Amino acid sequence: MMIGCLHNLPRVSLGHSPTPIDEMLNLSRELSKDEGELRLLIKRDDCTGLAFGGNKVRQLEFYLGEAVTNGADTILITGAVQSNFVRLAAAAARNTGMECHIQLEERVNNPSLLYRSSGNVLVDKLLGATLHSFPEGEEEQGADRNLEEIAQTLRAEGKNPYIIHLGAGHPPLGALGYVVAAQEIMTQAAKSNVTIDEIVVGSGSGATHAGLLFGLRALGSFIPVKGICVRRTKDLQHQRIVNHCQAIANLLQMGNPVRNDEVEISDDQLAPGYGQLNDAVFEAMQMAAHHEGLILDPVYTGRSMAGFIQRARETDQQKTLLFIHTGGQPAIFAYEADLGPLLGN
Repeated sequence: MMIGCLHNLPRVSLGHSPTPIDEMLNLSRELSKDEGELRLLIKRDDCTGLAFGGNKVRQLEFYLGEAVTNGADTILITGAVQSNFVRLAAAAARNTGMECHIQLEERVNNPSLLYRSSGNVLVDKLLGATLHSFPEGEEEQGADRNLEEIAQTLRAEGKNPYIIHLGAGHPPLGALGYVVAAQEIMTQAAKSNVTIDEIVVGSGSGATHAGLLFGLRALGSFIPVKGICVRRTKDLQHQRIVNHCQAIANLLQMGNPVRNDEVEISDDQLAPGYGQLNDAVFEAMQMAAHHEGLILDPVYTGRSMAGFIQRARETDQQKTLLFIHTGGQPAIFAYEADLGPLLGN
């Protein structure tokens, strides 16, 4: 089924797809109540291939598609110090023969040397990205304005930069990657004769969450999509997803199939804030590792898995729940100072 003008928009191939949907048999047994038949599935978007993989590979296929169409030679992006998006943007730039400039924002008060030198930062440097610093962490408009200033300098040097804005005022082009993923999930479920009762996904920039929800509704599916807040409270995030869904409709030149009351958000696992561990996140990371051999990061997938586990404990035990693993594993090495004492010997 065609969704709006999706097939007409420029896109480059960067990742491996379709990514598998696996059973989490051990975790299902662990969380099932007496005589329950809870079925837990996982969509392995950590297996998209490019530079450790992750959900941003799908998004970058559309950003880089537009960049290539515009004749860009440099990608410019902003994100947190341990951002998965900037790491994958650098890899995507190299994959398409471009340079990359990364602006790292001070979103997390983490004094650890490893936080600033290991994990995604180490990969950024290996990819040869030029790193810039932005002193604020919760000033999206200011971060985007500073990107424009860097772009002006690059243009003066004869470069043709393409800016990937993350602020809410810019079209969420990357969300189209998860409109495509919604089609992929529906096809896989149909082939496997699986009825999915609920999907749980991390909700940060909102592009993955909004794209997935929009794609499902555009395809006529009413599977609930539960977004787990990783950066903002649910009130702020709800409006962001609502706005993104309308922006996706504008990009695809079609009506918006998502009702505002279909945007489901939980911030139960958010405290004490973005990029900071809590007991539920650590429990989720341990449970995923011990029961399924799955590695999650403390920022995104650990937090969204904590929300997934909460939903599994709360829900009807006859349900089938799908977790979207968005990747982010390199970040665990930057959090050794936090994780090490908790893990002991």
